[in-house]
Amino acid sequence: MAADGEKQQGHRAGIYKQKNKVHKHGKHRTKGDIERENKGRVSVTALTKKQRKELKKMDRRHKANQLRRNKKDMILTEKRRLGSRDGPPHLVVVVSLHAGADAGAVTKLLREEGSGGIVQQEGCISGVSDSFGLILPRFKLRFTFLSQSTADMHSLLDVAKIADTLVFVMDSAEGWDSYGEYCLSCLFAQGLPSHALVCQGMSDVPVKKRVESRRALSKIAEVRFPDARLFPLDSEQDATLLLRHLGSQRQRKLGFRSRRSHLIAQNVTFSPNGPVEGTDSGRTGLGTLCVSGYVRGHLLGVHRLVHISGHGDFQLSQIDAPSDPLPLNLTTPRTAKPGKIQEVEMQERDVTEAPVRVLMKADPSLRESLQSEAEVDPMDGEQTWPTEAELLEAEDARKSKTMKVPKGTSDYQATWIVDDNEEEVDDLDGESSDDDDDSMMDEPMDKDDEENDSQSLHAAEEEEEEEEEEEVCSTERAGADHRYDENMDQAGEEEGLKLYREARSHEMFPDEVDTPLDIPARTRFQRYRGLKSFRTSPWDPMENLPHNYSRIFQFQSFERTRRRILAEAAAEDEGALSGWYVTLHIINVPFSVMESVQSGKPLVLVSLLPHEQKMSVMHVLVQRHPINTEPIKSKEELVFHCGFRRFRASPIFSQHTSADKHKMERFLRPDAPTVVSLYAPITFPPAGVLLFKQRKDGVQDLVATGSLLSCDPQRVVLKRIVLSGHPFKINRRSAVVRYMFFNREDIMWFKPVELRTKWGRRGHIKEALGTHGHMKCVFDNQLRSQDTVLMNLYKRVYPHWTYDPYVPSPSPWFKSEVTVDLEDLEME
Repeated sequence: MAADGEKQQGHRAGIYKQKNKVHKHGKHRTKGDIERENKGRVSVTALTKKQRKELKKMDRRHKANQLRRNKKDMILTEKRRLGSRDGPPHLVVVVSLHAGADAGAVTKLLREEGSGGIVQQEGCISGVSDSFGLILPRFKLRFTFLSQSTADMHSLLDVAKIADTLVFVMDSAEGWDSYGEYCLSCLFAQGLPSHALVCQGMSDVPVKKRVESRRALSKIAEVRFPDARLFPLDSEQDATLLLRHLGSQRQRKLGFRSRRSHLIAQNVTFSPNGPVEGTDSGRTGLGTLCVSGYVRGHLLGVHRLVHISGHGDFQLSQIDAPSDPLPLNLTTPRTAKPGKIQEVEMQERDVTEAPVRVLMKADPSLRESLQSEAEVDPMDGEQTWPTEAELLEAEDARKSKTMKVPKGTSDYQATWIVDDNEEEVDDLDGESSDDDDDSMMDEPMDKDDEENDSQSLHAAEEEEEEEEEEEVCSTERAGADHRYDENMDQAGEEEGLKLYREARSHEMFPDEVDTPLDIPARTRFQRYRGLKSFRTSPWDPMENLPHNYSRIFQFQSFERTRRRILAEAAAEDEGALSGWYVTLHIINVPFSVMESVQSGKPLVLVSLLPHEQKMSVMHVLVQRHPINTEPIKSKEELVFHCGFRRFRASPIFSQHTSADKHKMERFLRPDAPTVVSLYAPITFPPAGVLLFKQRKDGVQDLVATGSLLSCDPQRVVLKRIVLSGHPFKINRRSAVVRYMFFNREDIMWFKPVELRTKWGRRGHIKEALGTHGHMKCVFDNQLRSQDTVLMNLYKRVYPHWTYDPYVPSPSPWFKSEVTVDLEDLEME
């Protein structure tokens, strides 16, 4: 044993002590570690998750089944409502996709007795002769059929926006022709509802070739409709099968129309407000337009604005509820044959005698305004008024300044008296670069004058020689510039510039411009600026806004406003419900709308959401359509079909990126999506967009398709120009560059802007050489002789205010064979 005074020493492991590896438990804490750290404390989120997980397996299964069943019931209820007693009639539009296909023969076959329907209403759509209402007592459904000609593209697109089903009539041999392909492109880009494919003439094909012919036609249809079924329509039995399919097929939901109430006019009357001086009974004046039809989509409020496609926005005064012209509970005599037009005298008597019920009247204080532009205050400009701190600082500076003034001078008069020192400073600061050179030349001339005074006894010949030397000599800098210029061949410089531009014209370089010879570059490009980095350099979106920005409206958060407005519209419960047959009284409508209906064009109305009548900067994401290869230049007038609207505007193009600055595109690129910016009425997405370009002969070609992106006036679109120069002399990292500028002042003006080359070198301007645009530049690495020196300059661009809601009717379309090379157009 150790003595009491001695302490036992602890054992120290040797260097050969075995060290086992720590167990790898997945780089995370175990449940035991977490419990020991929490010491019994449990967070609220953990409690809720724990309670949610405590559901038994059968309970979770029952909950999932209930959610699935509720969603299925909601879809079935919406599907069964269409065409039933409580919903609007099933609107079917028959469209021919081939010149040899007859859409009228299809509607005629559906009218026949064997189809099982009862034709109740001939010409039910106002302005369209080939339209009728059809009731199917067997399936308890009602339809409204409309045969729309493809010659009028505007009417076809308007009707397709509200149609429940499109029936495409195809040719038995070719399917569709080039114009049918063009119509399908427009319909697919706008948003295609439920559809069915119909083919006539299959009975004329020999029996042995029917299967092969139908298989070939199905293969053609699979290009556009991969899952569609092809219906032959040659007999009454085929018509019955088609009607049954139309009534039971699944409806495709289109976002831009499901959130807004819309209808197609079935009866239209016009009542002028009063005769206008110098006109014939108010024919060119305003009046009240009474439009009757079935409400579709969302419920229709009387205080909301309505938009008539192709004519503009208007207000409602009241909504009436007349009798339903196509009742499903129609009682027909037993002796009546299906398909015959029924005229029930008792029912007609009830319709005529029943008074029209007024559903609601508009309150002028609650009705939305038609104001589309903000009120411009010319005195509400940007003011740079000094702050109180700046005023105090200026007052202290004025008091601390001591200056001798004449006796009796007031403080106000003394402020206008400039001190000699200030005058010299102001002269140095305010003079241009040319004046700086002149002042630099004056100083040595004063010294030479003193020498001339001291040598006044010399002969007159020596004085003349000295005067010539005074004119030639300048400062030391100016003398060096003149010596450099003496060895320069000006004619050779101009000829080399011409050859260089001709050689460069064969290369395609976007955004490159030539520096003018007759105008200084600092004047020609005074609105441009250089950026250290296009991605990270700041650009104030509120800087130097144009005057048109005072006429538009802007949201603090467009996405938040969109969600709020759509949620409020979905929660509304006051208005005409979907499926009601109503009469809308639209006030202050021009008579041209009635003339359009009388000419045979369908009338389509849509209820606008709040703020959708106001102007702002809209952005549309489009893709170039492959059928048209003609170059589309920025700020060129185009025809837009945006949702239910149709208008003309001159947009600008820019790249689609996630940055805060976006480069402008001079042409609509065929290989990448492009953002189109323009002044237009606000429309909440989603909405399909079609872009047409009108030829000189009135034909409108589809050039791009896309969707609505956002509404953001602060989206910065920068136009880039590239000034190019040629390395004249190279000495390792430094080089003498010419042909970028043509005078010394421009070089000094653009000296802070960074240079780059096509081979990836970066540099800056060090100094100017001479007075003809040669400059010495320094780069980060060796420069090659075949390289090109570039300077990027940027300025913000805005679209032109050319919004025009009037779009003329297009001429009959034909395929254009003229193609222009985009590269050749860019180099012009």
